[in-house]
Amino acid sequence: MKVKRLIISNFRGIAHGMVTFSGHTLLVGGNNVGKSTVCEALDLVLGPERLYRRPVVDEHDFHCGRYKGKDGTPIVIRIEAVLTDLSPEAELRFFRHLRRWDISKSDFADEGDGGPGAGDGPLITWALPLVFLGRYDKDEDDFVGNTFFDHPIEPPDDDDETLEVALGTGRRIFGREHKRLCGFVFLRTLRTGSRALSLQRGSLLDTVLRLGGTGLADMWQDTLDRLQDLKPSIGEVAQLKQVRADIRRRMARFVNLAPGEDATSFFASELTRENLREVVKLFIAAEPIGYAVPFARLGTGSVNLLVFALLTVIAELKEKGSVIFAMEEPEIALPPHTQRRVSQFVLAEMGQAIVTSHSPYVIEQFEPKDIVILDRQNDGALTGAPIDLGTFKPKAFKTERRQFAESILSRAVLVVEGSTETALFAEASTIMETSLGADAYAHFDLAGVSLFNAGSETAVPKYGPVFKAMGKPVFGVCDKPNKPLTVDAIAQLGDYTQHWTLPHKGIEALLVEETASAVHVRFLTEVEGRSDYPTPLGKYDALFDTAAKAKDLALEVLKARKGDAFGYAAIFVRACETADQLPKTIRDILEAIHNALAPPDEGDAGGDGLTMLFGDVT
Repeated sequence: MKVKRLIISNFRGIAHGMVTFSGHTLLVGGNNVGKSTVCEALDLVLGPERLYRRPVVDEHDFHCGRYKGKDGTPIVIRIEAVLTDLSPEAELRFFRHLRRWDISKSDFADEGDGGPGAGDGPLITWALPLVFLGRYDKDEDDFVGNTFFDHPIEPPDDDDETLEVALGTGRRIFGREHKRLCGFVFLRTLRTGSRALSLQRGSLLDTVLRLGGTGLADMWQDTLDRLQDLKPSIGEVAQLKQVRADIRRRMARFVNLAPGEDATSFFASELTRENLREVVKLFIAAEPIGYAVPFARLGTGSVNLLVFALLTVIAELKEKGSVIFAMEEPEIALPPHTQRRVSQFVLAEMGQAIVTSHSPYVIEQFEPKDIVILDRQNDGALTGAPIDLGTFKPKAFKTERRQFAESILSRAVLVVEGSTETALFAEASTIMETSLGADAYAHFDLAGVSLFNAGSETAVPKYGPVFKAMGKPVFGVCDKPNKPLTVDAIAQLGDYTQHWTLPHKGIEALLVEETASAVHVRFLTEVEGRSDYPTPLGKYDALFDTAAKAKDLALEVLKARKGDAFGYAAIFVRACETADQLPKTIRDILEAIHNALAPPDEGDAGGDGLTMLFGDVT
């Protein structure tokens, strides 16, 4: 099975919104945009053990904490999920609750003009609509919630007054056994792994036990019996035996105790299933010491690798491709190569992987069509759909996979034509911040601006539509073209938030033409002692060479050592000690980007750097 669509109303930070899934899905977006909320919403609808929690929802699960309307009527949390790609077993089990789904429209086939008659065709399939409903129950002074089949909805019985107010009126409950058939597993952020590796309901270990076959109930009872009949019992320890006797003797003055020594006892637990789930721990003996300790005492990276090992067990126990697996930030405490391995395994073995991440090593494993950019407005409206790259070739996306991965995580993107520009804009941004102060100018790193190397001036235009499709402000800089731009290139530049054509042919010419002679001299003095200095060009002589000579030599040196591998352009920019010494064109571009991203209410002051980085989190 696969989740195809999720509609959320009144849940946490989301007032209303819809997320569309194509298959494997990477959820990306800024902090507090709603990535974890989407995963939690899926867990409410599909998680077999989620409803064990009491209450199922609480005050903070309602949007802005409002669970009653102005007239006192309860506000309902509503989460609708549509599942497609059903297994034959699921189609047979849920047949009376299925609806026909139009793949081309990502909607139910009978929702269009064709009505129920539009239920057949090559792009029509079966879908299972489900809904979670949660609200405040005034009579119980508590919160209630449950998951239901969202089709068919039976009309209420006019003679039964309770149906008008009952949760899920007219719907049948979608219970735990139904959910287990869907195979949904939700792995929250692996900061400690404590819950994933515990035996609590819904944990990975619990999932492994459930998938491993029958006998789970017998296992718990057998364990409880063994603890109770432990020979010798814990209470037979000499010191504890004396305590038992003292307690028994003193209590007998006030309470009628059962006869014999067993009137007071010590056991290793409360002898209940739930208590065993809490106290039973997995012990691991790792090299080089080889001494077994509770798993939580291991390093965070080792714990997360244990979680990965459990995922492989789940994949083997379930039919390949039958698990809907949601996972938050798998990169926590994992080195890059392990991040890649975990991501590759999940994508290969799970029927559908829904992942949140801030790691380029994870992001680059996903195809463009599987990346969903989430966006939430101040009114709580959430949108999210797979990226539509239009005519942009997927091969080009894969070629620049690492750059795209970083850009996807950014707030905005500056596209430049080469590595020289990439290096110098980063340095220039540092000069601006140092010279003007963080209150007047936000550095690229703080403002969330990612630099993207297009590779050539002719390639810059094509990235405008790509980043616009991702919903990001995108800025572009390129040299004067050698020949007139094509109609397509002009149209693509129109998708940029702002773009600039440099007034000089070549970035090196711009640097020397728009800076003072003192900058040229500082640059030449800095680089002349480097081992990679182009010695055939000669060196600047402060006693005999003119300002014109320094300018010409600086230009020749920059051209001879082009690219970020040498870093000469960055050194040149560092020779500009203050913002007013930077080339005017570079400074104007940086100021324009800063102003475009600054919060509207901050005006020319530039705003709070933290707001620039994290956005409005209210």
